[in-house]
Amino acid sequence: MTVTRRRAMALRDGFVAQGAVAVETPILQPAELLLDLYGEDIRARAYVTSDALRGEQMLRPDFTVPVVQMHMAHGAEPARYTYAGEVFRRQEDDPDRANEFLQVGYEVFDRVNPAAADAEVFALFAQAVAHLGLRAATGDIGILTSAVNGLRTTERRKAALRRHIWRPRRFRTLLDRFAGRADIPETRQALLDGTAVSHAPLIGLRGPSEIRERVDALRSDAAEPPISAVEMDGLDALLAVRETLPFAVQHLRDLAVDLPAIARAVSKMEARIEALSARGVDVDTLEFETSFGRTSMEYYDGFVFGFYAESRPDLPAIASGGRYDALTRRLGNGQEIPAVGGVLRPGLMVDLEVAT
Repeated sequence: MTVTRRRAMALRDGFVAQGAVAVETPILQPAELLLDLYGEDIRARAYVTSDALRGEQMLRPDFTVPVVQMHMAHGAEPARYTYAGEVFRRQEDDPDRANEFLQVGYEVFDRVNPAAADAEVFALFAQAVAHLGLRAATGDIGILTSAVNGLRTTERRKAALRRHIWRPRRFRTLLDRFAGRADIPETRQALLDGTAVSHAPLIGLRGPSEIRERVDALRSDAAEPPISAVEMDGLDALLAVRETLPFAVQHLRDLAVDLPAIARAVSKMEARIEALSARGVDVDTLEFETSFGRTSMEYYDGFVFGFYAESRPDLPAIASGGRYDALTRRLGNGQEIPAVGGVLRPGLMVDLEVAT
């Protein structure tokens, strides 16, 4: 057994000692479900194959989705699970990054006290990596989502913004367009004016009627009033929040005056801070960033965290995780339960230990 696998087993056994049940999931997962949950972006990072009976299959990119499926189908409440095994990610841009590596995780399904569950997971992971001197970062996807939901604009625009929260550049482009801050490209303006002419043959899946519907939707959106300057200033300030937790929560309370929709999410954050403090976490020095986690898995919808080696900025997070309540709703056939979890990279932990 390699050093990395021994470390993985030790981490998993540590979570078992905390009351988690050790589980395993198949390495091959149905690709259709994962692509639906993660979006087509994951196709560029996943190994996809085809099976005559089972259709398109994907080598496991992570454990969370199959664990949630297992729990929603058969699990009792509350529940804690742990696992250790290989996950697979294509690395087309960086040949030095592993495309197969061990992952150890801990997942909590508990509706009694979500703030306490957030703190439990974070504290256990902080303890597991404490000897490595990593930088901890936190965020909350729920605060930005709440701000988007509260905008005084159309549901179509809000849906587009929610869909691209995990793509910060596209999100900003949409915001600027909906606020009237960005000029409409000439090609789009020609489409809206009806002056665009194309003699190209129709290719792809969209027919003429679907194209007309899309153009009508674009014209309808262009006729809508822009997002107000007050709301845009509030969103800009919200996206810029990057402070230690006590200062961040005070800043967010102030922003809730102009963005009242975030008030409930900020209250949840305050409850989490109390729970973290009760777990012995030094919340006065813990970093918070509104935009943190926006390039992670798209199923996170609340608290998110990561631990990073500042001496090795080339490395991904050594440990990371977050809350994914909405995922249990998607996979629960109408049932849902608050859930939070995280993963560790034992291989990176061993590499850092060797380096020091």
